[in-house]
Amino acid sequence: MSDHGLIRTLSRKEVLVLAVGAMIGWSWVIMTGVWISSAGTLGTLLAFVVGGFAILLISLTYAELVSAMPKVGGEHVYTQRAFGRTGSFICTWAIIMAYVTVPIFEAAALPTAMEYLFPNIKLGYLWRIYDADVYISYAIIGVVASIIMTLINYLGVKFMAVVQTAITSGFLVVGLMFLAGVGVNLNFANAQPLFVDGHIGFFAVLTMVPALMIGFDVIPQSAEEINLKPKLIGKLLVISVAAAVLWYCLISLGVALSLDNQQIDNSIMATADATAEVWQGQWAGNLMVVAGIAGIITSWNAFILGGSRAIYAMAKAGMLPAIFARVHHKHRTPYVAILFIGVLSCIAPFFGKTILIWLINSGSFAVVIGYGMVALAFLQLRKTEPDMLRPFRVKHGVLVGRSAFILSLCLAYVYMPWGPGSLLWPYEWVMVLGWVLLGVIFYALSSAKK
Repeated sequence: MSDHGLIRTLSRKEVLVLAVGAMIGWSWVIMTGVWISSAGTLGTLLAFVVGGFAILLISLTYAELVSAMPKVGGEHVYTQRAFGRTGSFICTWAIIMAYVTVPIFEAAALPTAMEYLFPNIKLGYLWRIYDADVYISYAIIGVVASIIMTLINYLGVKFMAVVQTAITSGFLVVGLMFLAGVGVNLNFANAQPLFVDGHIGFFAVLTMVPALMIGFDVIPQSAEEINLKPKLIGKLLVISVAAAVLWYCLISLGVALSLDNQQIDNSIMATADATAEVWQGQWAGNLMVVAGIAGIITSWNAFILGGSRAIYAMAKAGMLPAIFARVHHKHRTPYVAILFIGVLSCIAPFFGKTILIWLINSGSFAVVIGYGMVALAFLQLRKTEPDMLRPFRVKHGVLVGRSAFILSLCLAYVYMPWGPGSLLWPYEWVMVLGWVLLGVIFYALSSAKK
């Protein structure tokens, strides 16, 4: 047991599955058609390679820092050591926004996934929000699932890890089955067009990559619950990122080779339709949707873990109300933080499909702010504490750190009003600015208390 009351219990397999399951959520089933229609086959692959390379460089800075400081809270610990209280608050508050948006996203996305399997699921019309109809049946599915996911995390990290391992293994098998079918039925003519809308299409996909790749940092968030040597923790973090990038590229390529341009444009869930096409049966498409639902659960699961630990770490440091620092006496989980995320997830389904893209984009912007600050902390600590024990030490650290920071700035630029993938006004900017305002209030209150 750590000093904070958390238990070191996660094994090597569980750590890897936790991060990979977080990064490979639902988007690889529902969003592939959007990516290919927006950027073309090669445009999509290029966006994932470029975005994935940026995240990989950033993950290297994380890997060194988590091996040197395997403490709960991850970014909070690194930036506090490098910059003090204010820098740590800004970074961790941005990360928490990105983390919290994922369970909220999944709560709203799950009913959409269920609709593919059960077309008549829409029952009890409630209201319409920004061109999206909300039904009581959708809301019930999202709320019940939110309660179940909250309970899984409430009952302990080991129980959560067992659930995560079983479900991740299941959807990986289905994904590999799809790729095997693609390999048998290769049709390169379907890969046209290779590019759509030039750089505009490329950036349309690139802006989504940071949100899709959020997840490797659940490893440093839960570092005090990992029962491994610090150097191995760093290695697993980098491996998980490389595996997720490869998965997104292979699935996107598989869909592009399986469906022609018209089929992709008409598809609601391109990966499911592509699976049905290569295996010549709707049963295969339905199985892929089940795999996508499994991806929702693994991503949801991991981000409740990561988000609750980030909130817990800030509360322990006196930056958030002390109630969030409470640990359950039996299950050894930060149960108040977990319940807080669970309540937000229960609210999300009542907004329907409207908020899905808003959450992806606003969460992406928040996370690249956090990533940039971690890269700066990496450089700062290399300068101020060169003799710090770093079990996983990145070669050419200054070059890697500067590159990671510059790439974070480039990704952040994309979301600016003048950028090629600017956040939607007012909806996405209201989410970001509202979160900033809430953070200012918490910071002012915690500073006054100190």
